[in-house]
Amino acid sequence: MTNQLLLKEKLQAKLAEIQINSAGSPVTNVKLDQTIAAEIEQITTELESCNPNPQPLLNAAALLEGAWQLQYSTAREIRSLDSLPLGLKVGKVYQVIDVANKLFFNLAFVQHSLGLISGYVKVTARFEPVIDDKSSAPDKRINVYFDKRYLSIEKIIGIDTPQLNPFKVVSANNPQGRVASLDITYLDETLRIGRGGDGSLFILQKSDELCKRLFIK
Repeated sequence: MTNQLLLKEKLQAKLAEIQINSAGSPVTNVKLDQTIAAEIEQITTELESCNPNPQPLLNAAALLEGAWQLQYSTAREIRSLDSLPLGLKVGKVYQVIDVANKLFFNLAFVQHSLGLISGYVKVTARFEPVIDDKSSAPDKRINVYFDKRYLSIEKIIGIDTPQLNPFKVVSANNPQGRVASLDITYLDETLRIGRGGDGSLFILQKSDELCKRLFIK
């Protein structure tokens, strides 16, 4: 077994360990003992150095296509999901990528702690590969431009509410004074690792589960 596969198995085992009580929601570093968070960072960094597709946008863009479930992150926007108001709890979080049209959307399922309400928040966006001065082709960095935010309630006390799906659509926020960016630092058929422009970490697993929920537009 190669070092890459050993490190991947080690990282996936550690993620499975910390997600036992997460109900599918992404785990963040603030939920963890800092020793464990540091261990995940170290394993991730070692795996990134063994990236089988070091130029993913040039040679492996097709692998990006489809739905990815967020497993772990250190990003501020993901950490903020731990403190939703009104008894709401975040569930599974996905990113769905359309490579051909350079579009994606982020989707976070939300449910009341007592099961009174369930729904989701969806944010649509477009992206563009970055070509820097040192290269004539895209490498691993994309710029991200957020578009719309959809707030939806699917059910209230178990009753479908299509009239509230969505109940609000607003413009999504983009960072002021800069363009949001992401480096794809590891990519294979089932695992993706990214680093935000602020250094935040995102670890995602390819998912077929979302295809069953065809209500997503």
